[in-house]
Amino acid sequence: MQFDLNCKQCPRLANFLDKVSQSNPDYHCRPVAPFGAINPQFLIVGLAPGMHGANRTGRPFTGDYAGILLYQTLNKFGFSSSSESISLKDELQLYGVRITNAVKCLPPENKPTTHEIKQCNNYLASEIKQINNKLIILALGKIAHEAVLMSQHLTKNHFKFSHGARHMISDKQILYDSYHCSRYNTQTKRLTQSMFEDVFFKIKREMEN
Repeated sequence: MQFDLNCKQCPRLANFLDKVSQSNPDYHCRPVAPFGAINPQFLIVGLAPGMHGANRTGRPFTGDYAGILLYQTLNKFGFSSSSESISLKDELQLYGVRITNAVKCLPPENKPTTHEIKQCNNYLASEIKQINNKLIILALGKIAHEAVLMSQHLTKNHFKFSHGARHMISDKQILYDSYHCSRYNTQTKRLTQSMFEDVFFKIKREMEN
C-alpha cells in the first residue's frame, strides 16, 4: 500500500482529526508522510504524529519536544543538514535516512488502538518492502518495535524490546531499539542524550563496516 494523504480507514482517528482541524484550522490534521531518502540505508520508526508537532507541521518529529533530541542527534552523526527541524518549508535534508511512524495519524491521547496499529501496518510493510538496500531500522519505543516485527510477519516473543538492543531480523535487515525520545522519557532521564547517542554510534559504525 502506498502512503495515502487522504486515508480514512480508521474511523476513530479520522473523526478525531476532523475535530482537531476545526479548532486548529492551520494544522496539517491528515496522515503524515514519511520524510527523507527514498531508498535509505537507515529507517527510523516512531509511534505516531504528536498533536502540536507532526500533526501541526506535516513532517515527522517536527515542531514539538520529541523532535529536538532526534534531529540534534541526526545532525551530530552526519545524517541531516541541520540540527533543527522547523517546518515543511525549511531546507532540512536527510542523508541516507528516512523517518516514518507506525501509525500515520494523530491518535487521541497519543494512544492508538491495537486495531489502528494493525490497520496502518500495511503502509509500514510497504515502505520497508520498497527499500532495496541492506537496511538498519531504529524503533523508537516498544510499539514501534512491535510494528516493525508485525510488518515482517515476525513473532515479537523472539525479539524482545530493550533499549540499545540489536536484532538481526532478516539477511538484509537489522533492527535496533531505543526508548522513545519523548518529553517524558528525556525529562525523567529514562532516556539521556548519551544513551540515545550510543545507539546512533552503534548504527553509524555498522553502516560504515
